[in-house]
Amino acid sequence: ETNRGADDEVILAMKNADKRLLLTQDKDFGELVFRLKNVHYGVILIRLEGYKPALKAEIVLKTIVKHKDELINSFTVIQPNAIRIRR
Repeated sequence: ETNRGADDEVILAMKNADKRLLLTQDKDFGELVFRLKNVHYGVILIRLEGYKPALKAEIVLKTIVKHKDELINSFTVIQPNAIRIRR
């Protein structure tokens, strides 16, 4: 929700500089990380379309708590009934 309209590469660089995970629903970050090899501190792609915001937040929070040590420098995808963490 922050920096709406900002370039994806700028957002990724800001989160990296701040050593913060990027939580997003934008699949374009996968291309930046894998195809273009952009450096990142960690990206969490939230693929929970149709879920109510409170339930999405609960699932994301549980994922962060459970996998906190694995999320740094990883690209994580949260989907219904699946969490994929790729370094």
